[in-house]
Amino acid sequence: MKIYPGKFKLKLFLIVIIITGIAVFLYVLIMNINSKDMTVRQKILKAVYPIWVPIAKIAGRNSKVISNKNHSSPTHSIYDLSFTLNNGKEQKLADFKGKKILLVNTASDCGYTPQYDDLEKIFQKYGNKVIVLGFPANDFKEQEKGDDAQIAEFCKVNFGVTFPLARKSTVIKGQNQDPVFRWLSNKSENGWNDQQPSWNFSKYLIDENGVLTNYFDPSISPSSKEVIDALEK
Repeated sequence: MKIYPGKFKLKLFLIVIIITGIAVFLYVLIMNINSKDMTVRQKILKAVYPIWVPIAKIAGRNSKVISNKNHSSPTHSIYDLSFTLNNGKEQKLADFKGKKILLVNTASDCGYTPQYDDLEKIFQKYGNKVIVLGFPANDFKEQEKGDDAQIAEFCKVNFGVTFPLARKSTVIKGQNQDPVFRWLSNKSENGWNDQQPSWNFSKYLIDENGVLTNYFDPSISPSSKEVIDALEK
């Protein structure tokens, strides 16, 4: 039987597509072996994360790092502020005096959502020296639609989160901006920085004396050298 080159190439192409599809399916399945109650989108994003973040960082996408090079002190103390935890209790930031505070705006349906895992590892490793605070927000492409109970359950079940989570709020500038993030993104309060979160999982680091020392864009992983060096300084 005569085989036409064009048909052979088409069959080969279809076989490659099928094999690739199966490989991708198995990869997503393996990456989500411990995931529970995740949507298909969330599972895909979790699987793609290890590939996406390095590429985004190399491409310069959401990879800004800003440091308080002049060691500027805040005009208003962050220890005067408090926020509501997702269980409804009030939490004073003054309770964290003497510790570094890593504040992160979070979301459940974002490509950076797997950073919950690294944030929890930081909280466990530096528990006596660093407090991690998550502030869920629906500000970027509506990637956090759940209520506080749903967010807490998602984080606990899929990423083992034990660090404090705030009640869902708005973190970008405007009338409804959370007071903590207003302080973080307003140099008239923190002394030097006007950078608001550029996307979900932007990170702000405050030192043991209540001074804002660093801002890290979402593509800067919590486990990156930049963040770890700042935490251990």
